[in-house]
Parts: sequence; structure tokens; C-alpha cells
Amino acid sequence: MKKTIVLALTATTALAVSTFSTYAEDFKIGLSNGWVGSEWRTQMIEEAQTAAAAWKDKGVNVEVVVQSANVDVPGQIAQVRNFMSQGVDAIIINPNSPTAFDPIFKQAKDAGILVIATDSEVSSKDATYVGIDQKAWGAAGAKWLAETLGGKGNVVTINGVAGHPANEMRVAGYKEVFGQYPDIKIVNEVNANWDQAQGQQAMQNLLATHPDITGVWVQDGMAAGAWKSIIDAKKQSSIAATGEIRKDFIDLWKKDKLNSGASVNPPGVMASALNVAVLMLQGKELKEPAAAGQYGNAMYLPIPFIDNKSLDDAVKAVDGKPGYYSFTSQLSIEDAEKLFK
Repeated sequence: MKKTIVLALTATTALAVSTFSTYAEDFKIGLSNGWVGSEWRTQMIEEAQTAAAAWKDKGVNVEVVVQSANVDVPGQIAQVRNFMSQGVDAIIINPNSPTAFDPIFKQAKDAGILVIATDSEVSSKDATYVGIDQKAWGAAGAKWLAETLGGKGNVVTINGVAGHPANEMRVAGYKEVFGQYPDIKIVNEVNANWDQAQGQQAMQNLLATHPDITGVWVQDGMAAGAWKSIIDAKKQSSIAATGEIRKDFIDLWKKDKLNSGASVNPPGVMASALNVAVLMLQGKELKEPAAAGQYGNAMYLPIPFIDNKSLDDAVKAVDGKPGYYSFTSQLSIEDAEKLFK
């Protein structure tokens, strides 16, 4: 029988959950996705749905309600309101803004609804973030590129959606790293909106304008396109560039022996968040409060990294999957349980 869950989420979320929640056998969780511009997002939702179904083996029925559409921030706030009107126990959101949801998340908390953000951090103290550190994600690729270039060279960057919180944190990450290498010069920065075709065109333009570049920092969703332009220009032997986690690119990477490295933002982040959410709804207390990040409400997940040393393992992990499938990882139920007392 479903029971009402009352949660007061702050940086000390775990204590609040322990104090104010009661146990339940059944939970209804809303999944909010405000952008559907890539197969990565589709895989993210599918992995979360699979994670929900896995709870049946634990005697817990987790019903998920999905709202996934290209919407602006007001549109995604409307998604949250719809979940609230449906009486969900928890909302897991991949947010389009770090700050715009503060009022609606407070309303959700006041209504006894647990709110977890994933993939992009949020400022609300009434929500918990479960996902990777996007700044560290950007820094990892930049560190690999800087070391691969021997600490010197002309670099261009191809960024995602301007103003998107994950994009801005990634940009901050690579700028911090490249700032530690005085002989690395960022000669141009452009946006290609996490779109492969736009990434390809951007790289073509950059090669024409800056024929002497030796390094490219490019985000997932666009790296395959950027590498296609590099290969078409017959510069794959003289340029190092960050890469993708999709199977089609991993196969190309292996086949053409590209000089690449890829930070992994796993589509499984929403599944990880869902498993954490269920345990919180059951009243379990985190061993370490979710208090990391710039807003003091984050639980960071590990960031896998693929380079030539680990490429064969990545090839095996995506073997038999369609080309658009992304290399992934997630907290299993058992992994998540280890984070709780």
C-alpha cells in the first residue's frame, strides 16, 4: 500500500529523509526530460525505466511516469507541476536551468515530494543532485589533451548549447585546465549545440580558419562530426581530439587508430538517481550527506574515461549494440545500497 512520503531536502538530505519519511511498498516517480535532441537522452530514459523494473525483484513496485519533450524552462516547470498534480512520490529531472526551478522545487518539497536532479546541477536546497561533476568531466578531457600535446599547441573548442548548465560547467573545466599550460593557446571557441552535423560543419570552418591547430576539445554529440572533418582534411595524424562514447565512434576510433580520449557522461545517470531515490523514499540514511558541488547538494558519481589503453574494453562493452548506443555505467541497486547506512 502506498503511503505519503514527507521529505525536507537540504544539503543534509539524508538526515531529513530519516527524520520525516515512512516506508512504502509502492512508489510513483516522475522523470522529466526537457530536451530530446539526441539518442543519449532516449537511452537515459530507457535505462531509468529498466532500473525501475528491477526493483520488483526486491518486492518494491516502482511506477515511472515520463515527460520527455523539447521545452523551454517554463515548459519544464509545467512538467514538474503535472507530476505534482499526479501525486508522485519523487521527481527526477534533467534540468534546463540551474536556478529557475527553485520556487517549484520548494512547492514540491512542501507537498512531500522528493526531488532529484541529474546530469545538470541545480541551486535549490530542496533538491539533491545525483550525477557526474560536469566541470570535472570537461577538465578530464582537457587534461588528456594537454598531456597528449606535450603541454603546447594551438587548440580549438566546440561547445554544446550556450547557457545550458552542463555546458557552462564543462567549459569552466577545460578553461581551468588549459590555464595551467601557458604554451597551450585556445585560438577559437564555438558552439554546435550537441549536434553531430553542426559539429562537423564547425570543425570544417575551424580547419579552414586555423590550419595550424594541433588539438580539439569537443563535447560528446559533436565529436564524431568533428573527427569526420579532420579525417576528410587528412589531418588525423597531426591532430589530437577528444571523442565520443557512442558505439559508432568507438568502432571508428578502433578501426582508424585515432588519437582520441573521451570522458564518459553515462546515460545511466538517471537510473543511478532513481535507485538512490527509492532508497531515500524507503527512509534509508546516506552514510555521507549529499553536500558536494557548487550548491552543496550534490552526490557525485564516478567519471569513466576512455583512452587508447582502455579502448578495447569499451569496444567489448558496446559490442552488438546499435551505432547510436552510448557506453554507459550506473549505480546498481546493490551499489546504491552501499551508500546508505
